[in-house]
Formats: sequence, C-alpha cells, structure tokens
Amino acid sequence: MTFTTNRRNLLLGASALGATTLLGVSGQPLRAATPSQGGTLRIGNGRFDSGETLDPQATETSFMQNLQWQIRNNLVEVGAGGVLVPELATSWDSNDDLTVWTFQIREGVEFHNGKTMDADDVVFSINLHRGEASYSQVKSLVSVISDVKATAPNEVTFTLDKPNAGFPALLSVTCLYIVPAGDTNFDAGIGTGPYILESYEPGVKSVVRKNPNYWKEGRGHFDSVEMLAIRDVNARTTALQTGQIDVMNAVDPTTANLLSMLPGIDLLQTQGKVHYAFSMLTTDPLFSDVRVRKAMKLSINRQDMVDKMLNGYGSIANDQPISSAYPYYDPDQVQNEYDPEQAKSLLKAAGAEGLTTTLHASNTPFTGAVEAAQLFSEHASASGITINVSREPDDGYWSNIWMKKPFFASRWSGRATEDLMLTLAYSRESRGDYNETNWDNDAFNLALTAARSEKDEAKRRALYAECQMLVSDNGGMIAPVWADILDAKSNKVSTGDAISGDWDLDGDRCAERWWFNA
Repeated sequence: MTFTTNRRNLLLGASALGATTLLGVSGQPLRAATPSQGGTLRIGNGRFDSGETLDPQATETSFMQNLQWQIRNNLVEVGAGGVLVPELATSWDSNDDLTVWTFQIREGVEFHNGKTMDADDVVFSINLHRGEASYSQVKSLVSVISDVKATAPNEVTFTLDKPNAGFPALLSVTCLYIVPAGDTNFDAGIGTGPYILESYEPGVKSVVRKNPNYWKEGRGHFDSVEMLAIRDVNARTTALQTGQIDVMNAVDPTTANLLSMLPGIDLLQTQGKVHYAFSMLTTDPLFSDVRVRKAMKLSINRQDMVDKMLNGYGSIANDQPISSAYPYYDPDQVQNEYDPEQAKSLLKAAGAEGLTTTLHASNTPFTGAVEAAQLFSEHASASGITINVSREPDDGYWSNIWMKKPFFASRWSGRATEDLMLTLAYSRESRGDYNETNWDNDAFNLALTAARSEKDEAKRRALYAECQMLVSDNGGMIAPVWADILDAKSNKVSTGDAISGDWDLDGDRCAERWWFNA
C-alpha cells in the first residue's frame, strides 16, 4: 500500500475549516503577492517558558516550536487544511497489514554544519524519543514503533507493534525533528531548516539568519528572523501598532475587532482545532466519580463563554477534542448543556453536594484564562458548586501547575489526525506524558486501537465516533469552546494563499512560509 502526495487528502482528510480569513482595514480578504526576498521578520510570541532548551525531546510552547521549525525539519510536514506534505521524506509505503512502513529519505540535504543528511540521522533522531532513558514528550506516541532501521543510505523502515493506517502523520509532530546522528549538543541548533541559529536566550529572544543552502524551494524568504518573548497581550499589541514587531500571536478576542480596524494591521482569523479546557485529574478523589465530572460539565454556560471570553471568535464545544475540522468528526453527539439542576442531582447521587474545589489558572494556556475561570465559577454557583480561582504565575505554568494540580486551565491545539489527538491526550499509553487528566477507559482504548487498523471507512468512522462520545461523557476534560486562532501582522507581511489551522502563526512555521511585500 503506497501513500504519495496525491493521496494526502485520503490519508489526512483536509477540511475546509482549516482555511483562514485574513481581514485588513477594508474588511476584504487579502490576496497573496509574489514572494520577495530579504528583510528581518520580528515576531512577538506570548507563549514561552524561561526554562526551555533546544533539546528535541522537550518542546512545550509556541515559542520553542516556532524556533525549532525555523532551524529544523521533520520527515513529514502538515500544510494548510491538515494536508500531509513530504518534507525530509519524499515518499512512504506500507505492507498490506500496515505494520511495516518504509520511507524514502530526501537526498542531497545538508545540515547547517555541512554534513549531508542520511538514513542514520533519521534513525538516531527517532530513537531519541524511544527507550527507557528517553524523557521525550512524545515517548508514548512513538511507543508503537518496535524497530527502526536504515535499510539503505536513504531509506528508513519502521516496524510497528500493531497496524496503524495513520502512522506517517505521527512523523509530523512536534519533537520529531531530524538532527545529526550522535550530536547531542542540541542547543547549538544544528538542523536542516531554513535558518541558522545565531542566538537564543530562553524567555527573552531568539535570532536566526537565512540558510543559504536551504533545500526547500520557495521557502525561507527572510534574511533573518528575531522572535521576542512578550507575555502581556497589551504589550504585544502595542509593539505591533508602533512597528516594533511585524507579527504577533494570541490576540485578545475581546479587542480583536478594534485591532482589525487599525491602519496597517491585518487580523488573521483561523477556524480549526483549538479548544480551551478546564481539566480534572480523574485519579484525584474529588473527580474520580464520573457523576461528579459530568456535573462539572453541566455547570458551565458555553454560550456565555463564547460571547464574553471569545467575543464571537469561536463556537460551542462538547468536552472532546475532535472538531469539524477533522474528517471523522461526529456531528450527532449529544451536546452537554448548561443544566444546574441536573448537576445538583448528579452531585447528590455521588455524595458530593456542595462540592468545593480550586481551579488553578494563568493566562499562559490562553489569553483570558483567569477571567474564563472566574466566569466558570459564577456559572457553577447555580449548581451549588464553589470554585475558588487561584491565579498562578505565568512562567513555569506548564511545569508547576499543568497535571500537578487536581483542576487546572489548559489549551489544546490540533494534531494532524484523530488518532494523534486522541492518543496523545486520552490513551492509556500516554498516561504520565500528555494524558493530562490521567483518564483510563477500557472501552475507549479498545475503540482507538481498533480504529488504527480498520480499513473499512464506515467502521472506522463509527469507532472514532465512539471515542468522541466516551471522552465527552466520561473524560476529565471540560472543553466549553472551540477558539479561533487569532494572530495579527503588519500589512507589509504576506502570508500567501492559505495558512495552517493546527497552531498559531501558520502552524508555527510563519518564518519559513511568509515574506515581506515587495
């Protein structure tokens, strides 16, 4: 079974909801210009951590993911609409039972240190994330690989422990960057990417310069890229207005309309897969009872969240991560509605009347997270639930609060496929890594495993629908809204025809894909 570029839609199911609306002063969609070369792109990024490094095993924030893709590449890239694009791999194929996948590796690609990339570099890079010694964030995802070998100078063969029709998409994920074999000085930033690292100060700034030998035609247009860590959304907005930066992420939805009307500023609104969440650890005694978790889900007014926190830049979600931007989204799920009386009944049955808890939040997961938590607290009071909101420091949130406290604010961007999203955040194999609620459900794990090997389209769709239902009904995540990605840029910057809806800033690849207008 061979998967090549003309079968990408079959593999990933590109969606119209991955499209982007670019709004300028006139309110009319902007059109692509012919790419021009040169200039320094200055990015204001609000999602970062002062403890980050360039080690591929740990890429936690938008800042680091953006920087990694400035200097490094994956085997597979996710383009606009969630479409798989061969990157350092040129093609791939599998055996009939989907357990052995062979990738052809692009020839003639050089690392920044002059070394020519080959299959051994790929094997080394993948093995960084495997084995007992690895502390990789994607360790659970690559656990499906039982063996990886260089079967020719430019060929790598992966053997899986179970069939997996969507395996190529896994090689597009954060962390699986290709680095030189044997080189563990990761902070030197050696890669095959469009830019070469000049400097990086965690939590402050990064500077890269154009790679004159970049292998990818039509990419990497800037002479250099500077990325500034600017936590405060008002400071980022001011920097954009005054011309100190050219691009910013995480626009405040409550002021987005005003920003879009400013001369010289374009608002980038992307509908896709992002969902805001309040997550409960299902292993904590307070939230171990599914009736308590359901009561919490019925105690949040979703439309009020869309109206007040997103200013209309989003829509109601249903406590599970598969939006209509995924091909196997199930539109027939029963929607969790705001129902304080039913919530009270469930709490009484669970012996948890008058439940009191603390919701830990900062504006690191998403702009306005603290205010959203306070609004949730107001909603939940009608159910007899007391939610005390604890405002946590922004820096260190992911290491000190996320998955450390029983109840916390979170945010999820999309992944290339349903399997990647569901595996990373909800599967048994991901507990202790990215399964942020420590949820473990037998029916879910069976359905997810079966979906990976199911070749019948209708049956596979039904299995993913079951997964969505189980997460919504039984899981520990309260996801009240789908949030549009809101970035902003100077109108001197062109994005091309379409941008990715999986992450901020064109899938965190704006430095490679965008350019200054001539």
